[in-house]
Amino acid sequence: MDNLIKEMEVYAEEKNIPIMQKKGIDFLCKIISKSNSKNILEIGTAIGYSAIKMALVNDDINVTSIERDQDRYILALKNIKKAKLDERINVIFTDALDIELSDKYDLIFIDAAKGQYIKFFEKFKKNLNPGGVIISDNLSFHGLVEQKERIESRNLRQLVGKIKKYIEFLENNKEFKTKFYKVGDGIAVSIKKED
Repeated sequence: MDNLIKEMEVYAEEKNIPIMQKKGIDFLCKIISKSNSKNILEIGTAIGYSAIKMALVNDDINVTSIERDQDRYILALKNIKKAKLDERINVIFTDALDIELSDKYDLIFIDAAKGQYIKFFEKFKKNLNPGGVIISDNLSFHGLVEQKERIESRNLRQLVGKIKKYIEFLENNKEFKTKFYKVGDGIAVSIKKED
């Protein structure tokens, strides 16, 4: 298994595929373990790296992951099969904004199109079990969120602006209590408040 994880890390770096930073994924796995999450929804599979790492936390964890890029989806399926986790990780090939899920999850992990984070959060919070947690990755976006004025590219500036809006959205959200962690590429942990 360690070989497969290493292969995926190398592949992601070579092909410039965004997977979670090591410290970030370790942090995420600790939260899964601590919160005793069994049913996990992941928005953004990429090559299956974080889905595999999450499923490995405990033998009774099931992960549903959504990916819209066909090449990444196919590669994720191959990696998950190699890891012998295809019984516990279900990858759905679609745009997360186009799907309606009725299942409930203990933990929702958002790591997909940064500009859509608010929409993902609003759409899938109804699928969260009471006391469940939503984790969002890349809120520092390689340190660019803290230094927006230094960004030359207009598109990148807009994207960073959207991430900042998402951070404000979390800070002002009355339904969830969010803590921000400067770990990996910046992680937010949002816990649903009890009614």
